Amino acid sequence: MAKKESIQKRLQKVRPPRVQLTYEVERGDAIEIKELPFVVGVVADLAGQSEVEQPKLRDRKFVNIDRDNFDDVMKAIEPRAAFQVENRLSETGGKFAVDLRFKSMADFNPDEVVSQIEPLRRLLEARSKLADLRNKLAGNDKLEDLLSEVLNNTQQLQTLAKDQGDAADHDKQGE
Repeated sequence: MAKKESIQKRLQKVRPPRVQLTYEVERGDAIEIKELPFVVGVVADLAGQSEVEQPKLRDRKFVNIDRDNFDDVMKAIEPRAAFQVENRLSETGGKFAVDLRFKSMADFNPDEVVSQIEPLRRLLEARSKLADLRNKLAGNDKLEDLLSEVLNNTQQLQTLAKDQGDAADHDKQGE
């Protein structure tokens, strides 16, 4: 009868284990190698400043976390970080509030973090618009000539800036 292969041996073919604990046991005249599962229990308050009511530490149960349920566990905990940071984006300085909320691992992506911080989100949008403009200019001589003409004509530039400011004010009033 063939001995059933352990899960650790099967996983070793797919990905090598980081920790593999084995010990030898003598049974009669034979020596058997036994494998011990490596289990880690972490006790920590990972919610940060979550607005979701968290049970007291003594009332908490161990939660089995793997790559398949990681986002579900994060959604249940709703980790949050709220703090004040120096405003280095404007010359006036001061501080502004940052309130970061994480419901999945994707929320740790730099673009997702930036989207939660209003001044940085606006800068990223402006950067995206400039990249779009650059891509439209590539190979479009007519558009490039028109843009050069507008930039060289200060009166047209001032009119465009005023129109853009009026449109931004209109957008703010519409919200």
